[in-house]
Amino acid sequence: QVRLVESGGGLAQAGGSLRLSCAASGRTFSTYAMGWFRQAPGKEREFVAAHSWNTWTGDSTYYADSVKGRFTISRDNAKNTVYLQMNSLKPEDTAVYYCAAARRVGYHHRDYDYWGQGTQVTVSS
Repeated sequence: QVRLVESGGGLAQAGGSLRLSCAASGRTFSTYAMGWFRQAPGKEREFVAAHSWNTWTGDSTYYADSVKGRFTISRDNAKNTVYLQMNSLKPEDTAVYYCAAARRVGYHHRDYDYWGQGTQVTVSS
């Protein structure tokens, strides 16, 4: 069982930055792939970024095209925390952001087993 708690959301101006954090419980955090998703009103939950690790390839990161080059996912296994650094924010980044954990990395929300409660990010123009 993994419990996830997001923090760091808020209001930012277009072009600004925010950093989201997701603190995880459980001693097996390092074995999970971690993802960030977002959901805007009236829209489906969409993939933003993910991080995985295995003994063959080491660290791997994955990004949606819409955030590539602007957002960076990272994790600190010693702190059981995953981060999403968001730079050059745009009004279309406005959404509730969720972190999620899965045994294997995926791009769809159905690939993930555990979810946080979400944190609101609002970007003004």
